[in-house]
Amino acid sequence: MSNPAIQASKEALIKLYKVIDNNQSFRFEAGAGAGKTYSLIKALHYLMQIKSLSLSKNNQQIACITYTNVAVKEISSRTDNHPIIFAGTIHSFCWSIIKDLQKQMRIIIPTLSDNWKNRVEESGGIKEQVVKYDLGYPSCSEKEISLYHDDVIRIFSTLLANAKFKALLYSKYPMIFIDEYQDTNKLLAESIVTKLIVNDSRFMVGFFGDHWQKIYGTGTFAFFDTAKDKITEISKNANFRSDNNIVQSLNKIRTELPQNPQDPDSLGEINIFITNSWRGNRRTGGHWQGDLPADIAHNYLIDVRARLEKSGWDFDPLKTKILMLTNNVLAEEQGYRNLASIFTNTDDYLKKNDNYISFLIDVVEPICESFENKKYGEMFKYITAGTVSINKHDDKKVWNNAIKRLIEIRKSGTIGDVIDYLKITEKPKVSINLESIEIRYGQLKSVAEMEEENKSFYDKITQIRSTPYSELIALSKYLDDETPFSTKHGVKGAEFENVLVVLGRGWNNYNWNDFLEWSNSGVVKGREEAYERNRNLFYVSITRSQKRLALLFTQSLSTSALTILKTWFGEDNIKDISL
Repeated sequence: MSNPAIQASKEALIKLYKVIDNNQSFRFEAGAGAGKTYSLIKALHYLMQIKSLSLSKNNQQIACITYTNVAVKEISSRTDNHPIIFAGTIHSFCWSIIKDLQKQMRIIIPTLSDNWKNRVEESGGIKEQVVKYDLGYPSCSEKEISLYHDDVIRIFSTLLANAKFKALLYSKYPMIFIDEYQDTNKLLAESIVTKLIVNDSRFMVGFFGDHWQKIYGTGTFAFFDTAKDKITEISKNANFRSDNNIVQSLNKIRTELPQNPQDPDSLGEINIFITNSWRGNRRTGGHWQGDLPADIAHNYLIDVRARLEKSGWDFDPLKTKILMLTNNVLAEEQGYRNLASIFTNTDDYLKKNDNYISFLIDVVEPICESFENKKYGEMFKYITAGTVSINKHDDKKVWNNAIKRLIEIRKSGTIGDVIDYLKITEKPKVSINLESIEIRYGQLKSVAEMEEENKSFYDKITQIRSTPYSELIALSKYLDDETPFSTKHGVKGAEFENVLVVLGRGWNNYNWNDFLEWSNSGVVKGREEAYERNRNLFYVSITRSQKRLALLFTQSLSTSALTILKTWFGEDNIKDISL
């Protein structure tokens, strides 16, 4: 049996190897399910074969920068931790270059923003402070400056205009691959294009990703147009994920990047449920306009789920995902609403960027879960990375009692109660970063009048500490995929046998009826960014499915919107259901 997806993948690799041989910069566009990471790894292996000797001789590496720590580990593992490959997050890559440029950073920092200008002035100006990046909280004192995540990127981007800095960068990384380029900080991506590609042909820069899967932040990629003659475009026209019927619908939606399925004879099931026939009063005002009342929308979800189960869907979380609208809606459903509301950046809790979240979910929760399941060997793997030696019976007894009490506090106490208990028992020991935050928090308790920055820090930590620990447990279960629910923002890159997408209002940035009308009749002038935002989230949602895809629109849809749905998915697959 022929496999069109494999053939398309081979053709893309041939083009990719050719631009690498010619030391050309490129953009490798791979739609959902195309196997973008596979192509990235193949490119790295190819370079390991042909460039290992020359790069090693010059103490140089190929930088492969990506969006998450999970992706970093995957790239490192699949390249066998080869010494010529540097795999890191955007922030770790930038910091690895600038961390030793202390003097230059001190000059740039006051120019980053008015907030930084004020911080520096309030601390007595720039002196010989040590610039650090570890806690992720911005601060400035007479002896130390602590950078926020985005500050590291802005300093790096600023330095790219400096010829000596570019020479330093080239001496370390003459080749730079950017994974998931569409999610890369826009300032950084634009600086790399204009400073390293347009103005300096020595670097080879490769962008791997898919601009239709940009769902974090805003902004277009118009800056690529400035380097059209210097960036080779390569498309990968394959889909290894979805059955043929689903792929054919995707090709109608995205005509400029048609995909070939693995198996042309595979079927694939599509069901589109709309609620236009409901005759009650829909919600009005703001970003809820046209949606069903909350209780009615919930009943529709129950009804659709029952219909799908009757037709053979298995709602086991490993097989099926129900993709909801926003993280806040999901937080309400799952039981961590208060915890989610503390963070303005959802990555702080969804990607565990916050030190409290990362320590409690990655250390405390696995320890408690292993203890409750009597998996003691596994439990001690999590305790300070195995540095604690527990041999004596008395030691084991002390740990046993400490964990039992910890589990009790988890069930009824707050996050602060758990942290305070661990600071006393050190079983397990609080992480270094979290300990530093707790020390600063403790020092501020006795301060009567705080500066705005300290007050903001103090208030946020107070909120985190006062949150019931049960919400942390609920968040942990969600992140560990112990629930069939998810959020469309949280599943990019993932795939499931069955996917049900619930599309309604409730978020000002998204209006599915408008998006469908624009897709049918053309985008209203001035609304291009809104259209792209809706399109991309819609695309990411519907491309998670392998065999069965269902959409439930709780928002009423116009005739124009229904017309494009019929074009994309087929009239026979659209059902207007009433309760």
